[in-house]
Amino acid sequence: MAHGFATRAGAGADQAQGWQATARTYALLPLRIFLGVTFIYAGLDKLTDSAFFHATGTGSVGELMHGVRDSSAIPALVDLALKSPAGFGYAIAFGELAVGIGTLVGLFGRLAALGGALISLSLWLTVSWQTNPYYYGNDLAYLMAWLPLVLAGTPLFSADALLANRRRLRTP
Repeated sequence: MAHGFATRAGAGADQAQGWQATARTYALLPLRIFLGVTFIYAGLDKLTDSAFFHATGTGSVGELMHGVRDSSAIPALVDLALKSPAGFGYAIAFGELAVGIGTLVGLFGRLAALGGALISLSLWLTVSWQTNPYYYGNDLAYLMAWLPLVLAGTPLFSADALLANRRRLRTP
């Protein structure tokens, strides 16, 4: 009787370990999907908003940059953006789109995540720096969310995994 109990308890422990291993394997997938979809949406939202790329006016990147210039951590970065607000706006929009697609598809996943982290860092140091308390601003949270993907990459359900598998199959 005691032996049967130990076997059942052991099976339960094995199932728990199996579930934990599965959870560890797929843990970053929801984060990757969320960040990928969000950055694609953010890029497309900017690209389809005709007011965003103007130097002045409601909803323009120029107005946004003028509004945060004196309260940003790095005013020189804002000044650089103000030299060409439309160019900066397009760079951010296409950067977000590239990062989002790269992350979602898993192509050059670490590089895409690094790009997302750098975009989030630049927005935190400029646009949301003055947010008080700091945890009300979302750019810092996005920066922190990108870091696990910078470290781990996109090893599951990704173009990176397919390419790695092809390389393994070709290596003698």
